[in-house]
Amino acid sequence: MKALVMRGLNDVAILERPIPTAGPNDAIIKTTIAMVCTSDVHTVSGGLGDISDRILGHEAVGVIHELGSAVKGFKIGDRVAVNAITPCYKCENCQRGFTSQCGTMLGGYKFTIQKDGNMAEYFHLNDAEANLALIPDEVSDEAACYTTDMMSTGFKGAENARIPLGGSGVIFGMGPVGLMAVAGTRMLGAGLVIAVDCVPSRLELAKFYGADITINFKEKDPITEILRLTNGQGTDAAMDALGTQSTFENCIKVARPGGIISNIGYFSHGDHINIPRLDWGVGMAEKTITTLLCPGGSERMKRLLRLIQNGRIDPTKLTTHHFKFSEVHKALDMMTTKADGIIKPVIHFD
Repeated sequence: MKALVMRGLNDVAILERPIPTAGPNDAIIKTTIAMVCTSDVHTVSGGLGDISDRILGHEAVGVIHELGSAVKGFKIGDRVAVNAITPCYKCENCQRGFTSQCGTMLGGYKFTIQKDGNMAEYFHLNDAEANLALIPDEVSDEAACYTTDMMSTGFKGAENARIPLGGSGVIFGMGPVGLMAVAGTRMLGAGLVIAVDCVPSRLELAKFYGADITINFKEKDPITEILRLTNGQGTDAAMDALGTQSTFENCIKVARPGGIISNIGYFSHGDHINIPRLDWGVGMAEKTITTLLCPGGSERMKRLLRLIQNGRIDPTKLTTHHFKFSEVHKALDMMTTKADGIIKPVIHFD
């Protein structure tokens, strides 16, 4: 099979690799649709260490090619979605309820980090029965692929924000995860949803997904504007969907006393993140910081797919570019530079 392999830092190539085989609890999926993620860009540049000779990718859907002997409830040829996070559901962290931290910190993120990823014609899935989700007939492969990371991560950011019905929330960074956080925040009943970015097309999409107010930070100071919109009180929650020092600080500054800072960003550089002392109430403002890694598992995936199936959301509005697998290098390069207004590229294997 052909696969996109990270040979070393900043060095990727499409190479031939053997088709993987399934153990008793595993599955092998024939890929139909995959997506390049900004997390892949961070990984290639060393965000998770010096990885070499490993297949990239963690967002893909396809059909079951091979099933392990112990896997029940599925059959060869089923159309399935697989989350970017594939926990074992047996270890201590999983049993404690932290499945994304399976085995160790960030351990649920197995693709590319612990094993080959799924930007390949076929990919291996561990603990298949707990991690496979059937794609409903009404849901396209492209739409289903958004449940594997963008929807699950963005929605969990909104869930962690715990905004009261009719309350207020702000999301910094209108990449695909931030846009899904906007959608999730609106669905969960926020009465005021504020989106912050500097790209007009992304701010327009934020309105489509439920933002009441959009702020272009190149035109207005977002802190001043958010405090004005909330009569100086700040928001019930603030979400960092980018993962930078400035966006994290902004979340601290605009969250009201007792508010929640929900981080869904990938901090890919640096050794420390600083907290602005006075805006943190010198440590006593009762502001809670929550973090997450994309929740996986078949039940989570079924629920996300149901939202698409029943018309609650159309994630395909995030798709800006389509590529054949042979052109995946171009997609990765464009995601690195954010060329041509790219938000999310879809990679076609058929």
